Order: sequence, then C-alpha cells, then structure tokens
Amino acid sequence: MTAVTRTLQIRAEWEGEHRFATGRPDGPVAMLDGSAVVGQSPMDAVLSALAACSGIDVVDILGKRRTPPERFTIEVVGTRREEMPRRYTAIELRFMIDGAGIDADQAQRAIALAFEKYCSVVATLAPDTAVRTVLVLNGEER
Repeated sequence: MTAVTRTLQIRAEWEGEHRFATGRPDGPVAMLDGSAVVGQSPMDAVLSALAACSGIDVVDILGKRRTPPERFTIEVVGTRREEMPRRYTAIELRFMIDGAGIDADQAQRAIALAFEKYCSVVATLAPDTAVRTVLVLNGEER
C-alpha cells in the first residue's frame, strides 16, 4: 500500500507590527503575534499545537477503550536555546487526566502511542528535541 501525500495550505496575512492572521484559506483564522500581545507567539503556538495534537490522540485512544476522560488538561514547558535559531531543545508535557475507570497503564500507553505513532506535531520537531511526558491521573502523579 502506497502512502498518500497530503498537502495543506496556510495563508498568513500581515496585520502590522509582528502580527499575522493565519489559517487555511476560507477557514478559521488565528492571530499569531511575535510580541505575544494580541495572540500567541509562533513559539507558543508550537507548544499549543503539540499539546492539542497529542491530547486529541489520547482522548481518542481512551475513548476507544470506553474510558473517556471527564477532565483533561495538558501543561507544557519548553526550553529554548539562547543562540539563534532559538528552537526548543527540551519540552515537558504534564497530562492531567481525570475520569472514572481509567487505568494508569492504559493512560500511559495512550500517551506513548500519541508520541510514538500518531502525533504529527511531535514527528515534526527536530530529532534531538528531548520530549518528556508526565501522567497525573485523578490527581496522582504516575
């Protein structure tokens, strides 16, 4: 079976200063602001995209196991280089999941699958970016 290449198009319209309205043509728009005044900075958006991408996978995997989360928050901390380009060198994500019947091993497995197989954003990061995940299930760090 041959993999199909999917092409996406994004348009970024300059709004002055360091601000760009960005999104798919004829689709929803997000404001990115290099000064982080009226929107996320581009580097904030990278962390947000990583959290959302992996979070979607975790929700889907737990849902398929019939143990969907009741509450789910992801906190992300990124460490950047001092020199240019100031890319992320390390990222830590805390997956705070609450819900009845969620097995810790299954939640850990869902997170691992998101990062090893499904999340396109993590696969797009530089290969030497250290990514660490922490599970907090029903208030208890695992």
